[in-house]
Amino acid sequence: MARKTDIPTSYYGEPRKFDPNFRGPVQNRSCTDVVCCVIFVIVILGYIALGTVAWIHGDPRKVVYPTDSRGQFCGQQNTPNANKAILFYFNMLKCANPAVLINLQCPTTQLCVSKCPDRFATLLDAMNTKNWEYYKQFCKPGFEIGSKSVREVIRDEDCPSMIVPSRPFLQRCFPDFIRRNGILTVANQTIFKDGENNKRSVDDLKDAAKDANSAPREIWTEITGGIASLLNAKEVGMKIFEDYANSWIWILVGLVITMVVSLLFILLLRYTAGVLLWLVIFGVIVAVGYGIWHCYWEYSNLSRKPGSNVTITDLGFHTDFSIYLQQSQTWLIFMILLSVTEAVIVIMLIFLRSRLRIAIALLKEGSKAIGYIMSTLFYPVITFFLLAICIAYWAVTAVFLASSGNAVYKVTPADDKCMYANLTCNPQTFSKTNITKVCPGSQCMFAFYGGESLYHRYILVFHLCNLFVFLWLVNFTIALGQCTLAGAFASYYWALKKPKDIPACPLYSSFSRAIRYHTGSLAFGSLILSVVQMIRIVLEYLDHKLKVSQNACARFLLCCLKCCFWCLEHFIKFLNRNAFIMMAIYGKNFCTSSKDAFFLLMRNVVRVAVLDKVTDFLLFLGKLLISGSVGILAFFFFSRKIPFFQEEVPSLNYIWVPLLTVIFGSYMIAHGFFNVYAMCVDTLFLCFCEDLERNDGSSSRPYYMSPGLHKILRKGEEGAKTCAAS
Repeated sequence: MARKTDIPTSYYGEPRKFDPNFRGPVQNRSCTDVVCCVIFVIVILGYIALGTVAWIHGDPRKVVYPTDSRGQFCGQQNTPNANKAILFYFNMLKCANPAVLINLQCPTTQLCVSKCPDRFATLLDAMNTKNWEYYKQFCKPGFEIGSKSVREVIRDEDCPSMIVPSRPFLQRCFPDFIRRNGILTVANQTIFKDGENNKRSVDDLKDAAKDANSAPREIWTEITGGIASLLNAKEVGMKIFEDYANSWIWILVGLVITMVVSLLFILLLRYTAGVLLWLVIFGVIVAVGYGIWHCYWEYSNLSRKPGSNVTITDLGFHTDFSIYLQQSQTWLIFMILLSVTEAVIVIMLIFLRSRLRIAIALLKEGSKAIGYIMSTLFYPVITFFLLAICIAYWAVTAVFLASSGNAVYKVTPADDKCMYANLTCNPQTFSKTNITKVCPGSQCMFAFYGGESLYHRYILVFHLCNLFVFLWLVNFTIALGQCTLAGAFASYYWALKKPKDIPACPLYSSFSRAIRYHTGSLAFGSLILSVVQMIRIVLEYLDHKLKVSQNACARFLLCCLKCCFWCLEHFIKFLNRNAFIMMAIYGKNFCTSSKDAFFLLMRNVVRVAVLDKVTDFLLFLGKLLISGSVGILAFFFFSRKIPFFQEEVPSLNYIWVPLLTVIFGSYMIAHGFFNVYAMCVDTLFLCFCEDLERNDGSSSRPYYMSPGLHKILRKGEEGAKTCAAS
């Protein structure tokens, strides 16, 4: 009696027939999806034309020269700011506001100045001393002292609440603070007067806001709060920069070590795949288990120490991570996270224990393929180069599109409650409108460049076209790499006598076939994926706009749409990947290749379930082991725990700066190597499924797979069918 899960083979197409003339990737093929190829070429030419038009209408000076709040260039000849080439920000910290991403302009008053301030002064001090003559050059032109109260001046940003010694960088003033002998020094001074004429150090000024509760201390609170924020940001930024400057050579050494280890790991898999992968599995289990024990030991010791039971939320944010490591709750959180990770890994291994041998056998075969075609490991460099060109062209075009047209001004409110926020305005008549009364402190500031011409009316459409073609080109570049690698690895699999029958230069031959015959098909598959990604971007934009809305139904519907399109995008990526493999082998168009790949996978759905996620899991453990090992080595090095290299370790402010950089970079490098490996495994798997359908293992129809691989895969298939029947 047939099981309910049995589906007729014809439902998913007929199995491949034996073909004595088939020897791997078809050499005699014709161009596929020619219409899409023509459209793709036209779109590229149109993209070049769009970049040219953007270059013509865009003003390079708007990129080279900084622009003040009124849209005037700093340092441009024959303008009022000809001798003022540097941009001064009233409150640079506001540049971290999310509004910068929306309006492309920092929401604080910006002024062109001839030089950056070289002394420390506050508005309260300057208005009551002789420093006003120096201070007023950093106020808006035409502002006169006494026309407003101090509170109104700061609210309307007629003058900065303070000026600090700064240095020009990229024609912009950046605060200049240094520490000498542990004392924070500003402009070679350490003592200043506050708003009540009391002498205080700069460090004292940072804490003065804690005691300021009434006027004029209310004004002083804003000033001292700004001082504290600026000092903290400056100190952290400078320390991070110093750490990178002192450790960049050793960071590169760590990344080179990762590259060598990844390469050796893949080569060793060719000879010791079973032993090495089991060592990786148990190594990860032991490493996570040791981490759990260590976290428990630290938690147990700190729990008995006074003052170590402060919660993370009460502790706040600190750049010195050692403060967190002195709290018992930190180690408790680490222990819980590691315990969950260990449990997930162990449970997966228990349920997949019978299928690991199958995945290991296929990974071993992939190692052999890469060993015979070593050039495939370096193909990601070509992909990276092409992606860099796409990103650079998109960025330049976007900048010139944004800098074309006349200056457009928008209302910048002092808070988020103003109903006129982001509306266009006229800076000449803004002070006479009702907006300043309804929204005190709001300003009419330069936002972007636009206009009323036909070109500028469609500037948003041009931006969307720029983004869409960019996505299309990026996906095409990735698709080209997948098809190229698939063709090379298919040449290896369908060589009956390996490596004798492997054709010469398989990677170059595969790349040539993909470009010459399948540009249209690759563009077609990339186009479908790009449309879905563009829809997702639009949905994310709508979600950002609806966050302030109280319509729960609309937000729920939007959330469902985002989830659906996320799933659709990942399904299309999976289908495209397998379609490009079939395309690299048989040379058919995209739709036919997609159908053949889908039907082949469905005819071998048991094998797909066995191998797909198991191999991904093993490769992930490999990436985790490599990046984790290099990260541990970097930790011991930068913490001076390696005896032979203690004198070589650079002096660091934050050990986590180079450490996180090495770990992240190591993971990305390992990910690049293992992506080639994953493509190899996927290609060999589809070839294996076709091999089983075409051949029967007899002398007239021999299998192209190795005998060991066939034995293990057959055994795993029988076990899977037995489990399904039970």
